[in-house]
Amino acid sequence: MNRRLFGGVLLAAAIAIAVSLPISVAADSTATLYRQAVADALSIVKGSQPGDVAAARHAAQVLIDGTGNTQPEVLSDLRESPPNFADAAFRLQAVLDAIDNPATTSDPANAQSRLRQVMSMHRYDDLHKQPSFFERLAQWIQDRINDFLKAMAGGIGPGGVVPAWVVYAIALAVMSVVAVVVFRSARGRLAGEFAASGAAGPQAPADYFAEADRLAARGDHVGAIRALCAAVAATLAGERTWEGSPLTVREIFRRAQDSASLNPLLRPFEAAVYGGRDVDQQTYQQAAAVAARFRAPVEKAA
Repeated sequence: MNRRLFGGVLLAAAIAIAVSLPISVAADSTATLYRQAVADALSIVKGSQPGDVAAARHAAQVLIDGTGNTQPEVLSDLRESPPNFADAAFRLQAVLDAIDNPATTSDPANAQSRLRQVMSMHRYDDLHKQPSFFERLAQWIQDRINDFLKAMAGGIGPGGVVPAWVVYAIALAVMSVVAVVVFRSARGRLAGEFAASGAAGPQAPADYFAEADRLAARGDHVGAIRALCAAVAATLAGERTWEGSPLTVREIFRRAQDSASLNPLLRPFEAAVYGGRDVDQQTYQQAAAVAARFRAPVEKAA
């Protein structure tokens, strides 16, 4: 290799190293700042007295400055009233341990494959489901109450203190109003849900089962699973259950001796009605098998 060619190779290598250095240095710097923010927040949390809102806010700001919103559980603990320092410290310490002792494997591809196999098991199906309508509503109400309490606490000046019972009384009043509105809007909802399947007026449980068979034969598994729920609900609570009842299907099913056994019927119903999800053939067959123990007695009676 002549000197000119050798010099060109050295120059290219030097340029490549110079370009890669800032990237690696920046990555190392970011990781260091992240860890430092977690450690600083942990020190503040451990040194705080119970109920110290100012210290909680300081720790939350330190954590946000260094880690952004990547630790929502810790931030939620620090924003509680009073702050949940014990859980925040536990979580922050776990983050530090994970940073200082990262999990490694000699075969990352195989590890990922095993993880996907485990997470695909039926026992973890709930982790992949969207929250139901009532779960989202409960979370929304909780968030609004927290916002209200934070606004009240932030508006207290250094010269005056609002009694805690006043804050909680106002929050209770807000919750009562929301509960009344939700209760009234729920009246007749069950009848409206089942109206889409073509049924009108109270029907005998056997009629609902027959309707489920017709809809399933046409491939309308969503309508069919509604009919199955109507049949079981009518068996448990009477034929007029779907007309103006303020109860949810979940509440009606609790009347069964073994209500947990109805989950394969209840969960796909809630996912279809509240989450807009479809119902496949296998899911419907499982639901129909669960409803079968209510079907035989009513069909004999009919």
